[in-house]
Parts: sequence; C-alpha cells; structure tokens
Amino acid sequence: MSDIPSFPYRLLWEERVIRSVANLTRQDGDQFLALAPEVPVRTDVEVFPLDKANEALTRLRSGEIQGAAVLVMT
Repeated sequence: MSDIPSFPYRLLWEERVIRSVANLTRQDGDQFLALAPEVPVRTDVEVFPLDKANEALTRLRSGEIQGAAVLVMT
C-alpha cells in the first residue's frame, strides 16, 4: 500500500473529512473475496466523471445519493 499523496486543501471543496476504506491486508482482502459470494454483499454506488465532481457533492449534500458516489477519470 502506498502513502496518500498530499494536495492543496482548496481542492476539497471545503469538505472536512477524508475517509479511507483500504486499511486491510492482502490476506484480509483474499479472505473477504472468498467469503463474499456466500453472503448477500450488496454495493450501491453511483459513478461520476471527475468533471462532474461538483454535481456529485451537491447530490450527496442533499441526500439524493444512496450508497457511495465514486469519481472516475475518463
């Protein structure tokens, strides 16, 4: 796992919290992926291109997104 690179605070659009869900070992991931087909794991995500980040944040703030908003570079 690599360190999270630093970047200017202004790029966070005044958001105050950054959370990481990648704090597991490779063995943890292997065990989870082996178990996942046996239990009802459901993920709810809505994908946004990076240039629609402001729209994603607005929809998150207003509660219009259930689950996670994911930004992708296109």
